[in-house]
Amino acid sequence: MFLIDSHCHLDQLNYHSLHKNIEDMLKKSNKNYVKKFLTISTSINNFYNIKKLFDEYNFIFYSCGVHPLHCQEEINNFNKLESLSKNNRVIALGETGLDYYYSYETKKIQQYFFRKHIQIAIKLNKPIIVHTRNAINDTIKILKEEHAEKCGGIVHSFTENQETAFKLLDLGFYISFSGIITFKNSIELRNTLKQIPLKNLLIETDSPYLSPIPYRGKENQPAYLIDIAKYICLIKAIHLEKFAEIIKNNFYTLFRF
Repeated sequence: MFLIDSHCHLDQLNYHSLHKNIEDMLKKSNKNYVKKFLTISTSINNFYNIKKLFDEYNFIFYSCGVHPLHCQEEINNFNKLESLSKNNRVIALGETGLDYYYSYETKKIQQYFFRKHIQIAIKLNKPIIVHTRNAINDTIKILKEEHAEKCGGIVHSFTENQETAFKLLDLGFYISFSGIITFKNSIELRNTLKQIPLKNLLIETDSPYLSPIPYRGKENQPAYLIDIAKYICLIKAIHLEKFAEIIKNNFYTLFRF
């Protein structure tokens, strides 16, 4: 059995006190069956740093993109996105999307960057990784207008309702659940999860953020993915080994392995 962390920020983990080094983090992950990783870039400079840190590990894959909260500062670097995304280890564009919770005042440039990510993803035949917060209506509107079904993608750390989930499924998108699904107050989210077909699911840690129960309040890490997987297995009434196999196949299908 092995698990794949479909969304993590490996460069942002604490290698001073929580982990001795990258190898130590990978050893802990491997012990909990987490053996492949998609580490997400949030800016062009962040992508360079990720590549420098992890190029020697062929089981760590990259995305290349500009997070909506970094759009303003990345205006001068954005023209590099397409050329960098041609790298063979880059299996997705993003994370991209819209965040009106933290930065409503930059919504126009966020929307422009989001559209450009989708256009490049279609051109390169690579999926997109979508971040959406307090912006789901505009997110779906832009996905439809830009024909994002041509590249496909995933809405990461999903927290929306069932109606939204099925609008995304209609576009051929996958839905990824993070440690939020284990939180006590995530009752509606768990009910939504029950309705989503297994063939459309992925799981993630979003490390170092969103640690699942029982680690909430502590820094997250890929090794905790198994806790998310086990929790979802209880909700979906499925054995862990079978669930891991389905998730692996979903990951391979979405990211063109």
